[in-house]
This record gives sequence, C-alpha cells and structure tokens, in this order.
Amino acid sequence: MSNSLLQSAKEVILTEAKAVFDLANNLDDGFVQSCELIQNCQGKVVLIGMGKSGHIGNKIAATFASTGTPAFAIHPGEAGHGDLGMITDGDVVIAISYSGESDEIMTLVPVLQHLNVPIIGMTGNSNSSIGKACNVHLDVGVEKEACPHNLAPTSSTTVALAMGDALAISLLIDKGFSPDDFARSHPSGALGRRLLTFVKNIMKTGDDIPIVSAGTKLLDALLVMSQKTLGMVLITDNNTLLGIFTDGDLRRVLETHNDIQTLTIGDVMTPSCKSILADKPAVFAVQIMDEFNLNSLPVVDDDDQVVGAINTHTLMQAKII
Repeated sequence: MSNSLLQSAKEVILTEAKAVFDLANNLDDGFVQSCELIQNCQGKVVLIGMGKSGHIGNKIAATFASTGTPAFAIHPGEAGHGDLGMITDGDVVIAISYSGESDEIMTLVPVLQHLNVPIIGMTGNSNSSIGKACNVHLDVGVEKEACPHNLAPTSSTTVALAMGDALAISLLIDKGFSPDDFARSHPSGALGRRLLTFVKNIMKTGDDIPIVSAGTKLLDALLVMSQKTLGMVLITDNNTLLGIFTDGDLRRVLETHNDIQTLTIGDVMTPSCKSILADKPAVFAVQIMDEFNLNSLPVVDDDDQVVGAINTHTLMQAKII
C-alpha cells in the first residue's frame, strides 16, 4: 500500500513538473504583450475565474499585490450582481478558464469591452470563446491532468499558477522592486520585521547602557556589567567609545591572571571594537555579530559617541533572529 501511494505521488508530481517545463518552452509574444498591458495599467489588475481557476486567481492577485502590482480578485458570479462596479476604466482583467468557455466570465465580456478594459485570457484553448474575445491570450494548455481520469484540474491549475508567478516576478524584476519594497507590503511578516526594524528601535539607551571609564577597577566594572544584564561593559572617554569588555573576555582574564583585584578595565578591554550606527537596519547588526562571532555590539553616532547597546538577546526579543 505505502509503495503504491508513493508511486502515485511521484507520478502526479512528475506529470505536473513536465507541464510546467512545457509551459516555459512554449511562452510566446503573448506573455510580453501581457506584461506590457500590466505595466501600462493605470488602475489595478483584476483576476477573474470560476471554481479552481478562481482559487488560482486569488493567489495570483495576492502575489501581484505583494510584489508591487496593485491587484485583486473577484468572483465572476458576484461580478454579475454588482461587484462588476469594482472594475473601472484603467484596469486590466486577467480571465482564467482552462476550457475558455466559462459562462460566468463570458457574460461579463461585453461589459468589460464597453468599459474599454483590456482582457488577458489565460486558457488552454486560443480558439475558445474567451480565447477569441480577449485582447491577449496566454496559453496554459497541458498535455494531460495528473488525475488518472484526466478530469480533476491538477496540471492545468499548477500551470496557471506558474504563469501568474511568471508575470508577477517578471514585472517585479523589470521595475526594480527591492527587498525593502517587499518589506513595506509585509510589515507583519518576518521579512518585513527584519528589514523595517532599525537598531535605534530596539537598542538599550540611557541608564540601561553599561558604561565605565578606562580607569575603573575591573571588579567594579563587573558589577556594572552584572547590573545592566547585557553581558558587556563599554569603556568610554567623555562618551567616546574606547573599547568593550564581555563575559567571554572575563573568562579569558581569569585563565591568564592570578590576581584581578589590581586590574583596571582599561588593562583588559578590547580596544577598537566593532560597533554599529543607530540608523542601520537591525539585520545589519546580526550580520556583523555573525561574521565576527560577537554576542553584543555598542551603538554609536557618526562621531563615535555611544548612544546605545544591543546584544543577541535584544535581537531575539525583537524577533530579528
């Protein structure tokens, strides 16, 4: 039983993979024309599809919207009962129907044409009703569905989804849509949080910064380090950063010095330490700490004046790592 299930799964995946491979090889000028229509769109891209095609349309619309192309999906049945008012001059419609004969979509075509809204038809048959009525046709035909009866939409929906992704990402690349742009449309997501959170948003400031002068006795500096709970102390001169001393440094000092009572923090600090500016993305701090195997970083301004401090725990609390 388990072997037959695995074999069936492999056949489904390979069938759909071949369909997508064929799609890539069969792309034509219709794809370029579709991209140009969307690029020149003064409104929004509207996805319309019935049944499984409608679900694919919802996903494509979401991908467009999150990658810099304003888009939404509507149900063709609901469109015929008022939602068509959501489509206005300047929009572009992508109508998805594998057969190209969806009655619900064809009912809308005359109204869309009256509104002078371009239609991109995504079908498996360019000679279908939708294929003939659309301004540009995208061929998403497949050799066969992954369903053994060649009935359940499987390969065809996968190919339609891949075509939508190809449109969205090609437009993303063409317009130079950056990770920062992506983050702005995903402020609640992990990527958005990483790119939109700056060091100044999460750093410890004021009395929470563990700061001592170079002449401070090591034991007194350790008391400050313990009180501030950042696993470090920063050594400054009139608030100018001179160096850092961390938990790891303490272990090394204990291994190499028999008497630490006479030591000052200046004797054992790490001078010319790594630091970061407050207006840098917090993810930059992660990169520096990873590259140099650090657990903490001083935060400074352009004049090397200490304005804050962060450590691994700070970054974890902010869900940057």
